[in-house]
Amino acid sequence: MPDHRTAAPDRPSVLQAFSGLSTDEMDILAQADRFAQKEFYPLSKRMDDEEWWPPEIFPKIGQTGYFGITVPEAYGGSNMGLFTSGLILQAFSRWNHALALSWVAHENLCLHNILRNANEAQKRKYLPGLMQGTLIGALGLTEPGAGSDALGSMRTTARRDGGDYLLNGTKIFITNGPVADVLLVYAKTDKDKGPQGISAFIVEKDFPGFKVAQKLTKMGFRGSQTAELVFDDCRVPAANLVGEENRGVRVVMSGLDLERAMITPLCLGIAERALALSLDYARTRKQFGQPISNFQMIQSKLADMYVWVESMRLFTYQTLRAAAVINEDEGGRGEIHKITAAGVMYAAETMNKVLNEAVQIHGGTGYIWESEINRLYRSIKLLEIGAGTTEVRKMIISQELLRS
Repeated sequence: MPDHRTAAPDRPSVLQAFSGLSTDEMDILAQADRFAQKEFYPLSKRMDDEEWWPPEIFPKIGQTGYFGITVPEAYGGSNMGLFTSGLILQAFSRWNHALALSWVAHENLCLHNILRNANEAQKRKYLPGLMQGTLIGALGLTEPGAGSDALGSMRTTARRDGGDYLLNGTKIFITNGPVADVLLVYAKTDKDKGPQGISAFIVEKDFPGFKVAQKLTKMGFRGSQTAELVFDDCRVPAANLVGEENRGVRVVMSGLDLERAMITPLCLGIAERALALSLDYARTRKQFGQPISNFQMIQSKLADMYVWVESMRLFTYQTLRAAAVINEDEGGRGEIHKITAAGVMYAAETMNKVLNEAVQIHGGTGYIWESEINRLYRSIKLLEIGAGTTEVRKMIISQELLRS
């Protein structure tokens, strides 16, 4: 009788089988984790304490090959797809979630959007610097008074003036705004058409009429730079129009679904780190002459946190795999619209539960601003608000359900 206790060489581990990751995918996750622990984690405290931006880190990321994950090799990228990009974000978020947010705003919201929607000349001009990390990217969509209704209430306008467009308006809550060199900005080129009159433009920080009005100080994700931006007759060459005039809504909607998909691994990485910190604290913190890990109430909390994290992991990977196969014209409606809204809603709300129990396990230490678990706890709300609030996500899910 053969000895079934000896696994075949290519047999997946229990962890592999449970997570659904291939050996290569697990290796990518592990490598990104090691890189982030070494390079990102030492920066996290100062970033949080001072809202400080480390100017050397993006070029270092570029040199290591962690930009341009979805970019074809013909442009110098890795051509590894959105799912791989999500795994890298998950690992980065474990060790410095503020820097991870800046990474994904650059990599997904700006670089990947340019890859998907720009013409050949625009790609050749901007992708190299964005992949090298010598240019920092950002997305300019949200405006004062136009958050959840970003398209319908958009007031930033773009008017053709000879060989240029003149942009006028204000954008707010823009991740990477204070440090960005290249921004993908949305403006109305035909106000009478409403959301169907929006166009997309690539704006450089040195274009006349562009300025950072103020750097915003935040409760969480501190160090990930956020700003209010002003366009005052900002002169943008017509060659920097992305796609056709009045067709920017397609760029927005496909990008929003991808943005929501990429928030899920950000939530997962933070929750994984919170669980790891809570396990360590429970083992070492002593009360009544013994580690608090001996107490059944603490064990119950840890068990709940583990189940929540693993359910987040499965939903995150499913959402990323679904988003990875959509075409440019498939976003903003149908199954992918519902799936990405559901994925980020579940991940953000579940992360909230994980962090709430993590702070409870840490007790008074968790309430102290300087503690790492407190830093993670302050990240909760942004992920329940950004890229469409939880309430908007529920509207999307229910509307798509009722249409089917």
